[in-house]
Amino acid sequence: MPEYLAPGVYVEETSFRAKSIEGVGTSTTAFVGPTRKGPYRVDTDDQETPELLTSFGDFLRIYGSYTDHALSDGSPNTNYLAHAVLAFFNEGGSRLYVSRAVSATAAAAGVPVTPAATPAADSVAFAARFPGALGNGMVVVQETTSPGSLVTMISARAGTLLRTGPDAAPVHHVKIGTEWRPAAAPADPAADPATLAAATPRFVTLRVIALDADGEEMSWDELGYDRTHPRWVGHILSQEPSRRSDYLQNTFAITIGGSVSAIGLHNALFTGAVVNAEGLPESRYTLTGGLDGAAPTSAEYALALGEIAALEDVSIVAAPGSSAYADAMAIALALIAHAAARRAYRIAVLDTPPAQTPGQIRTLRGQMDSIRAALYYPWVVVANPNARAGRDDIPREIAQPPSGFVCGIYARNDVERGVYKAPANEVVRSALRFEIDVNFGQQELLNPLGVNCLRLLSGRGYRVWGARLISSDPEWKYVSDRRYFNYLEASIDRGTQWAVFEPNGERLWANVRQAIADFLYNEWRSGALLGSTVEEAFFVRCDRSTMTQNDLDNGRLICLIGVAIIKPAEFVIFRIGQKTADARS
Repeated sequence: MPEYLAPGVYVEETSFRAKSIEGVGTSTTAFVGPTRKGPYRVDTDDQETPELLTSFGDFLRIYGSYTDHALSDGSPNTNYLAHAVLAFFNEGGSRLYVSRAVSATAAAAGVPVTPAATPAADSVAFAARFPGALGNGMVVVQETTSPGSLVTMISARAGTLLRTGPDAAPVHHVKIGTEWRPAAAPADPAADPATLAAATPRFVTLRVIALDADGEEMSWDELGYDRTHPRWVGHILSQEPSRRSDYLQNTFAITIGGSVSAIGLHNALFTGAVVNAEGLPESRYTLTGGLDGAAPTSAEYALALGEIAALEDVSIVAAPGSSAYADAMAIALALIAHAAARRAYRIAVLDTPPAQTPGQIRTLRGQMDSIRAALYYPWVVVANPNARAGRDDIPREIAQPPSGFVCGIYARNDVERGVYKAPANEVVRSALRFEIDVNFGQQELLNPLGVNCLRLLSGRGYRVWGARLISSDPEWKYVSDRRYFNYLEASIDRGTQWAVFEPNGERLWANVRQAIADFLYNEWRSGALLGSTVEEAFFVRCDRSTMTQNDLDNGRLICLIGVAIIKPAEFVIFRIGQKTADARS
């Protein structure tokens, strides 16, 4: 209660409305798997958080292209996850997280600039920021100069490198504070600016051009050699840059020992340099040793899944292409366990292995059972984005796992219709064909098992023609049931946090009942709940009938909620019989 101590008028704000509950988003997806580059979770103590992607361009910038991997264990090299991301956005998805799974045998590329025996404090080297064969690229450094004068020398930034004298016997100075000191001995007395201005001064800067193994190029101009320079190369290309965007997008980094001076760095970079076509001294460093390693194991997938565990907005998870690896079943089970974790509110979208017969899929289905996962069959054949004119060695078409397409369809369905509508009878926009042409009889065998088929329907195109969970529980049969319950549970969970530590009495119970009832009423009005009246659609109980004194003594508020959700019309049956106009019923 507020305190009233001095006589006077007190105006106070109050609310007569129950707290409202806002429905959570249901279309945010997370993919897990190997990529060409990008951040990843090193161990269980690492807190690396994936970036939210809203376009395929975001993926290319952070995780690399859809160029094939170079896996060392004989697993398929196809970059399934990149293709799945492209399919996701093409099918209507708009929000995606990617968690990179990295093999323990992967390695980062690098190249020393100074001799191999150089002490660490005096060494200089280039290295790929992340492990993978993509790092086997090239770093080109070019010395750039510009004329100096007394005026420009005075206004030059601290750390600037200045060269005077003839090219055969140059003298270098570094600006320390407001003084120009000899670069080889910065502790020596400063030089007279007028004397330097009379000796043909030239400002010396650095240009770095980096090309990864896919030929993608990045460049940086007007970099400095001294640590005090605002654009010191060791800062701009740091292994741990201050800007997150630099860390994510810059493929390569430079390491510079603590004892390396400005002139020492310059000499290290350009020892043995050649003059290029532009007349600039240039050195080229080829990075080697980058390895993709073997296909990630289930343990490495589980580590990557832990990276997205704390992302509350994720409601769909998938590991596109993992079904093609040797550890496929263990990865699928890890994905299911992730979706089934407490307060995860997620569904796992699973792929069948490639080139499987319906009989093989029946056997596979017998190894899994979950009310939080859906299985899709077969793979989708699409145009290969890597195909090039005149390159007959690159196939024009490529088979891809269905999960990327299906997750995009989930997201599209949620936006256009709602999460309560089954994500089936929806067109697969990018499909050229399906790897296996599933017929009606084959689906009659697979559908009761919870295997969702993708089929070509005459006159209706390529469609998702199934909406079941891989569940033996008759109460949990459909994908829409699971996803809608996830939506309800997450919305109520996050929309009632205000009730924690409130006085556990009648007023609180009434407010909780009202908040949930208002939320469910809107769901019923939108068509998500079954029933012609509110009473038929749902009930909310939170009173002495749902709580004992023991519950109250132990701080528990228990609310019982019942909802009648809409089931999909999976079987549409018309019964037709003969009847004449004059017949009597």
